[in-house]
Parts: sequence; structure tokens; C-alpha cells
Amino acid sequence: MTISIEQHIEELRAELRNAVCRDERCQIEAELERACAELEAATTAQDAVLDAEPPY
Repeated sequence: MTISIEQHIEELRAELRNAVCRDERCQIEAELERACAELEAATTAQDAVLDAEPPY
């Protein structure tokens, strides 16, 4: 089963809301930051493809 980046981000946010332990919160925050950066990169790449001139 494949999970989308958006779903992963939402799950991380839910985990972060429920995290009590400081170490766990730090780990989730770092993973959330990476996932958000990955989503931003994917969105930027997709926008570049959509904005490109047609090949003909």
C-alpha cells in the first residue's frame, strides 16, 4: 500500500498533537519538516512541467 505525501503529513500532524514525550515530538517534527519539503519539491516540479511550453 502506498501512502501519499499529503496523507503522511496529516498523519504526522495527528501524531504530533498526541505526542507527550519530548524526544518523540522532536522526531515527529523533523519527519514532518522533511515530508513538507518533499511535498514542496514535488509541487514545484509538477508546476514546472505544467508551465512548460508544449513540445511542438
